[in-house]
Amino acid sequence: MKLLNEYQNVYFVGIGGIGMSALARFFSSAGQPAGGYDRVQSPVTDALQAEGMSVVFDSAVDAVPDDFRDKERTLVIYTPAVPATHPQLSWFKENGFKVLKRSQVLGMITNDMWSVCVAGTHGKTTVSTLTAFLLHNCRRGVNAFLGGISRNFNTNFIGNGESQIVVLEADEFDRSFWQLNPSIALITSMDADHLDIYGTIDEVRKGFEGFAQRIKAGGKLIIKSGLPVPYNLQKEVEVFTYSTDGDADYTAVNVKAVNGYYHFDLKTPEGTVEGFRMGIPGLLNVENAVAALTLARMSGAGYAELIDALPNFRGIARRFDVLINTSRLVYIDDYAHHPQEIRATLQSVRDIWPGRLVTGIFQPHLYSRTRDFAQAFAEVLDQGLHRIVLLPLYPAREEPIPGVSAKTISRYIDRNKCTIVEKEELIPYLNNLKPDVLITMGAGDIDRLVPRICEWGYRYIKNDNNT
Repeated sequence: MKLLNEYQNVYFVGIGGIGMSALARFFSSAGQPAGGYDRVQSPVTDALQAEGMSVVFDSAVDAVPDDFRDKERTLVIYTPAVPATHPQLSWFKENGFKVLKRSQVLGMITNDMWSVCVAGTHGKTTVSTLTAFLLHNCRRGVNAFLGGISRNFNTNFIGNGESQIVVLEADEFDRSFWQLNPSIALITSMDADHLDIYGTIDEVRKGFEGFAQRIKAGGKLIIKSGLPVPYNLQKEVEVFTYSTDGDADYTAVNVKAVNGYYHFDLKTPEGTVEGFRMGIPGLLNVENAVAALTLARMSGAGYAELIDALPNFRGIARRFDVLINTSRLVYIDDYAHHPQEIRATLQSVRDIWPGRLVTGIFQPHLYSRTRDFAQAFAEVLDQGLHRIVLLPLYPAREEPIPGVSAKTISRYIDRNKCTIVEKEELIPYLNNLKPDVLITMGAGDIDRLVPRICEWGYRYIKNDNNT
């Protein structure tokens, strides 16, 4: 890529984000010193520092390391999650640095390679990570920018200088995916989300149409059966559908659970391929697997390779991540932060642990999303959980909206079933609650509580066994 030759250093404003950190690893692996700013220290920034990158947590211009202060040698990449008034970002722009959005850089990468781009308001992280895993274990190899930490690779970036295939998430936020140039695109869902950006569901769908229109001439679009097919595609773009039920081009058939994991055959335009086995639980992941198998096959993988690889996929941190699984306590952590995601996640919980009492801890993410979906959140939580714990709202990039908080959701739920608990009070609250199946959900900083909840869980099991 041209940028690899033009600049010696790359500075990331917002380096701790999951997408930004993957891109930082890409440049670092290519031999270019990478560093950047982030608001808070996190496991991601700790890992980047351990890999030799310079990370600062002070937004002042003076905090920018000397190595990144030469505009002729330094490329600056930022995420739209960082406000335009950020002191460092403003200084770089005012002083003539080359400043690009993350999506613009990804667009350049996808233009130069065989690019597999996965879009959707939910499901894209699992589908893209599984696709990358399958291709990594096939003769084609892969490069990948992932939206989560793969359990198989313990990272969100896979680099392979011998492969011309790149897999990445196509992010609908801020219409970033309009910068990409897919060879193959897949759309998992088009639910109402990011209404602070789009305004209406119709505009969300237009956003996905714009993404599909970016597919290169002669490329392919795979779309979940039942979704509207975008119009005005590039010349000779082929369209295929996938599903786990009904009539689609790629469909899971003969699906059955064996010792808690699903086995299935794959109906394709080439015929039915038998013998696929999942390595992670949940019927929803069968649908994700159908999507990933389709993408991998269209990228040149053989079915025999895919049958061998699929059972070895271990999932992604914070995507239906089963951290404790005993007869006394089950604990799952999940990134679900939209009503439809929560509905699918809780259905999987009920399918795998039928008859057990499920307690959910949910941290609302964004004022605007909470305002727009408060009643929908309340409905899916009330239907899927026996007990509900709400944490205070995580604002992320947003300023407060008067009257919007976790209470906005709780007012639609029976107060005897729902409690709002401060983060620092959560562990003592769990001691009194004595849950059976416990799940944490949310896209904010709830992940910081996961290690403490695991420690509590193991103590809880041990103490229970000693009584």
